[in-house]
Amino acid sequence: MQYNLEEKYIKKFDNPDTTAISTEHLDVFYGSKQAFFDGSLEFQKNKITALIGASGSGKSTYLRSLNRMNDSVATVKGKIMYRGIDINRPDINVYEMRKQIGMVFQRPNPFSKSIRENITFGLKENGIKDKSKLDEIVETSLKQAAIWDEVKDRLDSSALALSGGQQQRLCIARAIAMKPDVLLLDEPASALDPISTLKLEETLLDLKKDFSMIIVTHNMQQASRISDYTGFFHMGNVIEYDATKDIFTRPKIQLTEDYISGNFG
Repeated sequence: MQYNLEEKYIKKFDNPDTTAISTEHLDVFYGSKQAFFDGSLEFQKNKITALIGASGSGKSTYLRSLNRMNDSVATVKGKIMYRGIDINRPDINVYEMRKQIGMVFQRPNPFSKSIRENITFGLKENGIKDKSKLDEIVETSLKQAAIWDEVKDRLDSSALALSGGQQQRLCIARAIAMKPDVLLLDEPASALDPISTLKLEETLLDLKKDFSMIIVTHNMQQASRISDYTGFFHMGNVIEYDATKDIFTRPKIQLTEDYISGNFG
């Protein structure tokens, strides 16, 4: 079945003050091969946006560009606008920018340190030395990530002894301890069992009052359960971007409807 990739619907928002981060005409190249084409999207504050599509559709490539994780492996052209600044400019301090735009990866990657040190390591590197302040942030971030009650009595034990689901929530706690505005999550539940996945989803829903989140997921049911907006990606293009309820019940593009209904992908 042939589709016209020029047929697209991308929702626009009227109020720039509600936008957490956006891209303008973003293109991504791996060497001479273009992997992502002309992405112009706005992501709303204190909302969860899901990016869906088949493997190789450009979801993760796009997501990783939002906090410059692709810098060493790809060429990213276009604008990435955050607080009125194009953070894709070469003079941007990427380390400082990533404090504001955090990331959680597909597989849990806790440091080979204690649970406490997983949270405090970045804070200490950032100049926070006061023990009472560090203890406060450890407790707050672990509570926000819905794992405090499970680990509060073993904060000095190895993080590697935690279950996969607990490790992933610890990684979320580690990311939000830096108090970012935006949290990027690249298939954070793909390595988890259904019970751990549900706990992770409950955590993300609770966190959106404090953070703006963009999540790549291969699980369409997950996208429909937790996201406010959804972007459908296909062959390196954003085909449709709209409220999740509209994407899943009345998509405007035939290609989106065929993917949602399982006719391909």
